[in-house]
Amino acid sequence: MGFLHGPLDIKLLVLYIMGRVAAPIGFDTLTELVMGCETVDYFLYAQEVSDLVSSGHLTLGEDGLYAITEKGRTNSAIMEDSLSTVIRGKCDRALRALNAGLRRAAQVTARLMEEAPDRCQVELGLADDAGPLLSLTLAVPSREQGQRIAARYRQDPEECFNAILACLLPPSPPKEE
Repeated sequence: MGFLHGPLDIKLLVLYIMGRVAAPIGFDTLTELVMGCETVDYFLYAQEVSDLVSSGHLTLGEDGLYAITEKGRTNSAIMEDSLSTVIRGKCDRALRALNAGLRRAAQVTARLMEEAPDRCQVELGLADDAGPLLSLTLAVPSREQGQRIAARYRQDPEECFNAILACLLPPSPPKEE
């Protein structure tokens, strides 16, 4: 019980996982999730991922990230009950933590765009489930400074957001009674 017996089982496991990730993921992340089942042969798994891309069930973007296609979702939905509950449970537990991080990463953006050798722009963004909270573009004199700003923002975007709000919304004067 809980073992994967062949290529079709491994393909189904990969599609099950990819159908539940919150965003495209890299091969290393997918490998960690698949190998967490402890019953998968790595070399067979790697071949099946390649086959899923070739067959149009997964896409592999230029950024090296895998995503499931509609074809993959449809086939996974039809067959996922054939995966054991033990394996699905392991996958679901691992996916909860990963998806929380992926959703968080999608809510915070910090991009550096070079305009000229002596001028860059840093685009900072913050969103929640309801939509964008902050969209800020800063002009900076160097790539290094832009990278430092973007890195600092990624460390604690809420602190930066709150500092901006504190600056723009000074404390209200005390109400007279």
